[in-house]
Amino acid sequence: MSPRAVLVGAPGAGKTTVGRLLAERLGVPFLDADSAIEAEAGKPIPEIFFDEGEEHFRALERATVAATLESFDGVFALGGGAILAAETRKALAGHTVVYLEVGFADALSRVGLGAGRPLLAINPRATLKHLLDQRRPLYEEVATVTVATDGLDPDAIAADLAARL
Repeated sequence: MSPRAVLVGAPGAGKTTVGRLLAERLGVPFLDADSAIEAEAGKPIPEIFFDEGEEHFRALERATVAATLESFDGVFALGGGAILAAETRKALAGHTVVYLEVGFADALSRVGLGAGRPLLAINPRATLKHLLDQRRPLYEEVATVTVATDGLDPDAIAADLAARL
């Protein structure tokens, strides 16, 4: 068993929104890695970052992604930083990985000033730009399908992906 599609991309790319719509179109369940981590930890991600630190969160994330890739058959949306871990990138090999590519302007308008996003809490514009630049090559590395999302309606993206899958 493995996911029908794994969605990756920067904050604001639309992983959760498009993922839900895609799962609905494919008639399969949807799972957001961040929501699964919050359920397992019993608290929101910003609290995990504050209470235990980013490395603890990343360990939870690696474990959640690894387990889900082996046991879930729907559409699975990863958190924006999940691909930073080499073991996660390796685990994605052989899966249908959709990179939802987003430009800086669209990402910024979608995430706003980063409320609820711990990595964007301080200087969201500069941090988001850095995250996009740093992570883009890693998203491209794991992707089997890339979709530019700038200016597109999430439902149109989901329809396109459903047709491709």
